[in-house]
Amino acid sequence: MEHNNWHCLKCQNREFETDQFAATGGGLTKFFNIQNKKFTTVICSRCGYTELYKTDTSTLGNVLDFFGN
Repeated sequence: MEHNNWHCLKCQNREFETDQFAATGGGLTKFFNIQNKKFTTVICSRCGYTELYKTDTSTLGNVLDFFGN
């Protein structure tokens, strides 16, 4: 996604902030609380409308998340 072309789908604002979060999947990852799903968020600075984009995860990162819990 090109940042200079982004605009909010609700209010057409062009100012935004980004953040990231991780979530567990299903099955054993949920049981062991392994956060193997990672997302980047783009949040409109005017109205708060948020878009989610799935990002790649690494196996090493998942293992470190597991031992960090």
